[in-house]
Amino acid sequence: MAAERSIALRIRRQDGPESAPYWQGFRIPWKPQHNVLSALMEVRTNPVTTEGARVPAPAWEMSCLEEVCGSCAMVVNGRPAMGCTALVDKLTQPITLEPLAKFPVVRDLIVDRSRMFEALKRVRAWIPIDGTYDLGPGPRMAPDLQQQRYALDRCITCGLCLEVCPQVRQSGGFIGASAVGQALLMNLHPTGALNRDERLDALMGPGGIADCGNAQNCVEVCPKEIPLTDAIAEVGRQTTGKWFRDLLRR
Repeated sequence: MAAERSIALRIRRQDGPESAPYWQGFRIPWKPQHNVLSALMEVRTNPVTTEGARVPAPAWEMSCLEEVCGSCAMVVNGRPAMGCTALVDKLTQPITLEPLAKFPVVRDLIVDRSRMFEALKRVRAWIPIDGTYDLGPGPRMAPDLQQQRYALDRCITCGLCLEVCPQVRQSGGFIGASAVGQALLMNLHPTGALNRDERLDALMGPGGIADCGNAQNCVEVCPKEIPLTDAIAEVGRQTTGKWFRDLLRR
């Protein structure tokens, strides 16, 4: 009689931010069209390791299950990926799951990505408006500018671009391609351009655009295919232009 087909998972676990990491293996029955998240949900129904020990279910983040929220980013078989679109049948077993390494671990596969939101605040990735009265319709934009901005606006703050960047460290380093892309998104807006110099000033400081090593890993791993290297190049041109303008004003 043929052995029942199964799925083997090897999960790097950590009970808390200050706890030491450890590994646990799990095996679940194979079902068609499993992705990593549905496999984890199957483990959660009966969290027994391959050694037969009943343990607390692994913890991870998820929401949309369709590569929109960005919360299920993790390292799958050594490569940063979205758990919702990592299909089990396309992965080598045992499937190894680890938390993103460039962020502090909260528990198991959950990491604290606060640094990404702090980066958005640093580059002022918003358009300030006076909300005390109705401003009417926004400024019109040419179709080609709309398309350029739409490509940048697809960012889901998943953190994969930071994970693969050799210039990003858990304790600092480069601000990350995602923040640069969002700064450019706002700079390209007719109203947002009024605050362009403030964003460029932030990106000319420590950890800013000059710290990008041009590895181009970010554009390779981005699940939304955002033109991050183009964004970095354009912001580089904008910061260079601002540097010359500032020099001439002295």
